[in-house]
Amino acid sequence: MRHAAVDLSCAHWRRSSYSNSNGGECVEIADDFPGLVPVRDSKNPHGPALLIPAVAWTAFVDSLKGRS
Repeated sequence: MRHAAVDLSCAHWRRSSYSNSNGGECVEIADDFPGLVPVRDSKNPHGPALLIPAVAWTAFVDSLKGRS
């Protein structure tokens, strides 16, 4: 199944609140795409991004909140 291309050139990326400033393994997400959550590796900002449906992202984050 082919999907329409999503232009991420103007995305406003934010780093995970669990990221540290030591250059550890970090992810960034962009909030300004209704229905989608673009996710990328903060160490490779010009690399590929995953486009995750917002409902799947919410379920993923909610499942992590239950873990310590």
